[in-house]
Amino acid sequence: MKILVVNAGSSSLKYQLLDMDTKEALAKGLCDRIGIGGSAITHKAHGGEWKVEAEFPTHTEAFMKMVEMMTTGEGAVIKDKNEISAIGHRVVQGAERFHKSEIVTDEVIDTIEEIAPLAPVHNMAHVQGLRCAQKVFGKEVPNVVVFDTTFHQTMPPKAYVYGIPYKFYEENAIRKYGAHGTSHHYVSMKAAEYLGKDPSELKMVTCHLGNGSSISAVDGGKCVDTSMGLTPLAGVIMGTRCGDLDPSVACYLAEITGIHGNKLSELLNKESGFLGVSGVSSDKRDLEKAAAEGNERAKLASDMFNYQIKKYIGSYTAVMNGLDCIVFTGGIGENDAPVRSNVCGDMEFFGIFIDEEKNSKRSSGIMDITGKDSKVKVLVVPTNEELMIAMDTQRLVEGK
Repeated sequence: MKILVVNAGSSSLKYQLLDMDTKEALAKGLCDRIGIGGSAITHKAHGGEWKVEAEFPTHTEAFMKMVEMMTTGEGAVIKDKNEISAIGHRVVQGAERFHKSEIVTDEVIDTIEEIAPLAPVHNMAHVQGLRCAQKVFGKEVPNVVVFDTTFHQTMPPKAYVYGIPYKFYEENAIRKYGAHGTSHHYVSMKAAEYLGKDPSELKMVTCHLGNGSSISAVDGGKCVDTSMGLTPLAGVIMGTRCGDLDPSVACYLAEITGIHGNKLSELLNKESGFLGVSGVSSDKRDLEKAAAEGNERAKLASDMFNYQIKKYIGSYTAVMNGLDCIVFTGGIGENDAPVRSNVCGDMEFFGIFIDEEKNSKRSSGIMDITGKDSKVKVLVVPTNEELMIAMDTQRLVEGK
């Protein structure tokens, strides 16, 4: 079975075609600048890469070009689009309407559109992607939606209800939802598999660290808490996002700057975090370079990141009444050894030690960086959200 996994953004379409017999990606790519001019597709297959400029007024043209790249020319990996058995879609926000992945119907698409105010940019783009996929591939090819939020639906109310008048939860669904659920689910499963344990036997903290970062407490294979909130703005400091904030800070910023509404949201989402504190960059690698050259604000931004992750690990250990494993994943989690070292340093009280020599190495697979005296396993597990989406898609399409 071959499954196409797509992630439709407001002006982009990321895709990956997977062979489910081997679990290998046959092709992957990105259609960029959809609807805004200067659009192009970057297609990777057979170890090669092709970038082609093309006109993408809508996502439909992007889907058609993607099919063309997969079926013709040097980057072809299938003879015909009919070889694709199903399409899996990443959807950011499922709210409380979706507790699991779903086979797409018109009603499902309408519901995703209905809850779009909770993730307006993302969900409306996903709706476009779903409708364009049906148009290009036909409704006889099953589509499946996999939500970033469903893994976190196992949180108890004490973890997801906010301390505001309860009517806003009842009437407006304002609560913690979390994000990166597909990644947290995947790496927690892979970590348990690596340790030779059933997920039900383990208490884990999974750290998905990248330009956007989130931490989750996974107890017995189920999420019991996570750092992101109603939106991905909450939690630890990120590339351009502020992370956890006293709500009065937003009110005071509005008062002293005159910035309100969407502009204030843009300040907190796109001008804060690493970029806002350091004044250098939103990229962690740039921060480390600047810090090494003596930039104190760049060092501060890095220190804040490490400190906040450490706090979440400590609090989630208390929530679960124990800790068996810490998992690092994501662009920073998988590649930034100093972050892992700083986060796990000075955690002797919890019985956490890492092997610095193992931590300094790089690997394309799972790395066990646990120190010899550590009571807690520390693993680096490469995430694969596309494979997780494809696995869910296959399971639903085959009726398992």
